[in-house]
Amino acid sequence: MYQQEIREFNETVVQINRISKKTKGGNQIRFGAVIVLGDKKGKVGMGISKAHDVRNAIRKAIEDAKKNMIVITMRGTTIPYSVISKIGASKVLLKPAPPGSGIIAGGPMRVVLESSGLRDVVGKTLGGSSKIGSVRATIQALQMTSELKEKKEAMKKNG
Repeated sequence: MYQQEIREFNETVVQINRISKKTKGGNQIRFGAVIVLGDKKGKVGMGISKAHDVRNAIRKAIEDAKKNMIVITMRGTTIPYSVISKIGASKVLLKPAPPGSGIIAGGPMRVVLESSGLRDVVGKTLGGSSKIGSVRATIQALQMTSELKEKKEAMKKNG
């Protein structure tokens, strides 16, 4: 009988890069991995790592993602506010959507939103074509919605 390992987080590989460096002794080949980790209940993180083989790069990226997890604020199955986030050239727009509309976003942004547990969100990449930049900007936008919600609640308490 095999005991099946229960996974705490859902991991998704966003990108694997082959990195080649010219040295005196020949080519040095390494691999870079970008991973998105989420529990589908409001926690999501991103990890980037490099190693001499793909398996170690992915393992190290998962460890990095666990260190960089954020908790997001959800209103039902969507986000509480519209938000625009920009990191480098990557610019991302996230909007709440009515229940049942699903995740309307492309590529790396969809991976982050699905891993975080959101089900009804509209997302648009407004600038930049980098997958790493899109993932970072999306996570920053989700973090901004949480911060805005906390500020609004604090203002209500203070009057």
